[in-house]
Amino acid sequence: MTSAAKLKLPSGPSRHVYDVIVLGSQLGGALAAALLAKRGHRVLMVEHDGMGPGYEHGGYVLPYAPFVAPPLKAMPAVEEALTELGLTTTVQRALRPHSPELQLVLPRNRMDLHSDAARRKAEVTRELGEEGEALLGALAGTTAQHETSDAFFKAHPALPPDGFFEGWGLKKLIKAHPGLDTPPRLASDTPAAALVRGLRPFINHLEKPESPLALTRPLSQVLAAPSYFTGGHDGLREMLTRRLAELGGDVLGRDSPTGFIVEELSFDGSKFAGVKLVRSDTLYRAACMVAATDSGALRRLVTDKKHHRGLLEHLDQSNTRSILFTVNWVVPETALPRGLGELTLVDTQDAELGAMLLQLHPARPTATSGKEPKDAEGLRVVCAGVFIPASARELGEEHLQALATRIDAQLDAVMPFTAQHRLLRSVPYLDASGSRGTRLMPHPLYSFESKAVLGVTGLSQRTPVKNLLLAGREVLPGLGLEGELLAGVRAARLVQDMLKKKDPLKG
Repeated sequence: MTSAAKLKLPSGPSRHVYDVIVLGSQLGGALAAALLAKRGHRVLMVEHDGMGPGYEHGGYVLPYAPFVAPPLKAMPAVEEALTELGLTTTVQRALRPHSPELQLVLPRNRMDLHSDAARRKAEVTRELGEEGEALLGALAGTTAQHETSDAFFKAHPALPPDGFFEGWGLKKLIKAHPGLDTPPRLASDTPAAALVRGLRPFINHLEKPESPLALTRPLSQVLAAPSYFTGGHDGLREMLTRRLAELGGDVLGRDSPTGFIVEELSFDGSKFAGVKLVRSDTLYRAACMVAATDSGALRRLVTDKKHHRGLLEHLDQSNTRSILFTVNWVVPETALPRGLGELTLVDTQDAELGAMLLQLHPARPTATSGKEPKDAEGLRVVCAGVFIPASARELGEEHLQALATRIDAQLDAVMPFTAQHRLLRSVPYLDASGSRGTRLMPHPLYSFESKAVLGVTGLSQRTPVKNLLLAGREVLPGLGLEGELLAGVRAARLVQDMLKKKDPLKG
């Protein structure tokens, strides 16, 4: 499949002036760019950063981290945007449930949470007895819980609100939807319930979600049908980027021969003016910009710190607290224990590691390995992730190797006798050479100095630079994947409102 980036000449597009420039490869930016192109605006997307479809090591393309997505119908406002782009069917085909949907591994129990109610009941009650009945009830209630807030998100709330009128309108909307503060159903302290709650950090971006909405909505959506997206997070980004190119938008992709990286943002007084690329004299200008990269990466592109202190202070409200740390094993499928699920949540009994998420992937040889795809048939990648403090990166390679060894021990316990058949063991933080910037932050958890609205918001989309908007994962961190995409939907609307006013390039 040809990526959208490769549809463009390496030297860049001949047009140098746009309505909007989208910077960064996070999903909110890709969705905003495609929607704006569909609505007739001139759009340039500069990917600049991002992880790509995996990293190469030992002759294989390996995943950076597990990626679990909810079914599309659990995100109605996102589904509406994809319908506008004509992508609903394509996305639904690319999303498939794991088999079984989710597996739980506890010290004394292993059970499959099948979507089929009868099979799930038989499995859980066999393993847990009377305690299983309570878990089944809590799971059923949790799976349906996102439905109580669906109507609120269909109404396109101004999240996060900016200014008095948006705040006032949002309060009215919240009052009209009382289901937003429904407490979590999955609240018991039993080991099995606590383990299911351990899925939360893998599906949102808040270090400590506390509000009912942040605690319930992402977990409810995913438990409805924990799904795998073909190509993972990057597969979804590429689908949106390809649609942008089809709609006439220009894409400067990071995988092009010249590797389009932004060197700095250009300003005209207090307004954003354009972007300058590394190894290029061209200034790409636009009436406004949508940033879909992490705040730290965006901060580095502001070279005149003195005159844009307000923007820097805005970005500094976000703090990265934890990162998803992963170990990959490439093994023959025949070496895996019988009955190991495609998506498995493991109680590590280790207070520092917490819950460990395992996801099975098909093995993919690199283009330069000399192996044919058929050579990888029958091989699987076991991708195991845990959350560790962000500060662990500063403790050196030896510390990270020790963490990886502890994850190896956990994998040994879940998959006895598999390690002796292992063809490759790889740790993205140590073995993904040549990666840059956010590439090694597949799933950070943040805390914010700004006040959270409904317990799910982070950075305001509007910044002190009036024509520079944010659409990254730090805008609605408490809503996970849905929040990332909703930030893109709203950014597109905000850009349209901005472009209706006088074009600063023509003034």
